[in-house]
Amino acid sequence: MNLHESGEDYLEAVLKLREEKGQVRSIDVAGALHVTKPSVSVAMKKLRQAGHVTVDDAGLISLTAQGEQIAQRIYERHRVITQMLVGLGVEEETAAQEACKIEHHISDDTFEKMKAHLRRDGESPSLHHFAQEK
Repeated sequence: MNLHESGEDYLEAVLKLREEKGQVRSIDVAGALHVTKPSVSVAMKKLRQAGHVTVDDAGLISLTAQGEQIAQRIYERHRVITQMLVGLGVEEETAAQEACKIEHHISDDTFEKMKAHLRRDGESPSLHHFAQEK
């Protein structure tokens, strides 16, 4: 499950787009990540070879069970870190942008402690409200 930051971003984008639109095409991923369609094609080929996504004959992108697990983990980190930063007084858009950078680099232990801190403060670390800003 060793994946580069950009691969994690692509998986997270597929997950979020699926939740928003129901189905995902390369053009949707390109728009969401502000990259070119050829960049998405290269990334999808690598993710397909790694067993993280499938692409059907119609060009629809789906996460495999392994890809889903990684995407959910990154997406949860994004939401929790954004929530934590907003709770510290960081403006929501800035918090979401910075969460994108942090989510790939913090340890599991640090992340679990952040979630525990939010629970102690009575905030739900699974709010979807902040996930819209990536």
